[in-house]
Amino acid sequence: MLMKILRRGLLQVLGLVLAAFPSIAFAEAAVPASKLDTGDTAWILVSTALVMLMTPGLALFYAGMVRRKNVLGTLMHSFIAIALISVHWILVGYSLSFGPDVKGIIGDLSWAGLQGVGLAPNPDYAPTVPHLAFMIYQMMFAVITPALISGAFAERMKFSAYLVFALAWTTVVYDPVAHWVWGTGGWMKQLGVLDFAGGIVVHATSGFSALAAALYIGRRKGFLHEHMPPHDLPLTVLGAGLLWFGWFGFNAGSALASGELATMAFVTTHSAAVSATLTWTFLEWAHRGKPTMFGAATGAIAGLATITPAAGFVSPMAALLIGVAAALLCYTALNAKTKLGYDDSLDAFGVHGVGGTLGTIMAGVFASIAINAAGANGLLFGNPGQLAVQAGAVLLVAVYSFIVTMALFKVLDLLMGVRVTRDEETEGLDISQHGESGYTT
Repeated sequence: MLMKILRRGLLQVLGLVLAAFPSIAFAEAAVPASKLDTGDTAWILVSTALVMLMTPGLALFYAGMVRRKNVLGTLMHSFIAIALISVHWILVGYSLSFGPDVKGIIGDLSWAGLQGVGLAPNPDYAPTVPHLAFMIYQMMFAVITPALISGAFAERMKFSAYLVFALAWTTVVYDPVAHWVWGTGGWMKQLGVLDFAGGIVVHATSGFSALAAALYIGRRKGFLHEHMPPHDLPLTVLGAGLLWFGWFGFNAGSALASGELATMAFVTTHSAAVSATLTWTFLEWAHRGKPTMFGAATGAIAGLATITPAAGFVSPMAALLIGVAAALLCYTALNAKTKLGYDDSLDAFGVHGVGGTLGTIMAGVFASIAINAAGANGLLFGNPGQLAVQAGAVLLVAVYSFIVTMALFKVLDLLMGVRVTRDEETEGLDISQHGESGYTT
């Protein structure tokens, strides 16, 4: 009897989701190729600034979670990525990711140094904004992705090795995957894989690379034996707020126009974030006896990461359910970390790897062409094949990212070493790697 009631209730909830937007087409109307629109251009430039702000926000979010002696070293991982990856993107990264296709695998070097990337729109990517605007918008996605990985090896990786790793990883993981999924001619794009704003390209790549990095570099000294609480939770909450704010540019900006689709992605982004925050808070309250600020902030980021691939393909009601699922699964993943014994210091895998994977699969369940005619219907709208496409794509990218990251760490370890010495780790990365301290008292 109980199972029948639960089944009936689930069917009613799914019915609400299916009926939420049954016949309204939210996709942007077709526009003539290469017709510049100042409103769209303004939105993309603002969104670019919002996404850029996410990386300093990530720096604060991560820095508050480490010990006092490592706050500057942790901030530096994100801050330096803004400069390092931006230069890479201008020189070769954009061309490899979005340049003319080479057998569906990678872009060629026709646009290296931004040659041929000018103020006229490119109809293949963003037909109503300057090509340069699309380029720099995508740059900010490339910037934050290796910074996300740094959460896995916080407090114990050599800064010199991090610089080489971030540059090499962006070249051999991020750039090809971005082309597969988003580049004109990319093989996953040709298969119809849905990834609105980076569930595969950003979160799956960084999350599973973070897992590989944490496993390779090993645990922090004293992990599971010494108490290692966050040294400044208000800093982490400030970072979470900046990330949440910037995520509207991340997701709604991915509509590449200021219109109905951007509005829908904006609303679904917030819907998933708030439902994940509430679910995480009450789940933790029931599990541990008290709701924590740290848990609420982590729940919000989990919801945001999970909705990212689906934001422009699903309804607000579906986004609420995706946020609930994000909190449940990511909370479980974070709690399993200590039982499994690996030290993903700042939960890069548990939030971004797990969340990005879940969101990509959920896009295959809840996507609807009534929301975005340029997308596809998912399982609940009569297309179970889309779910298989989504699951297969994210699994392949997860395996690729994990293996390549392991190989990069092995090579870098042989060439220059990746981990600081025990004495340097005890002293802290602020002093041992940067010769300065975040606090004078």
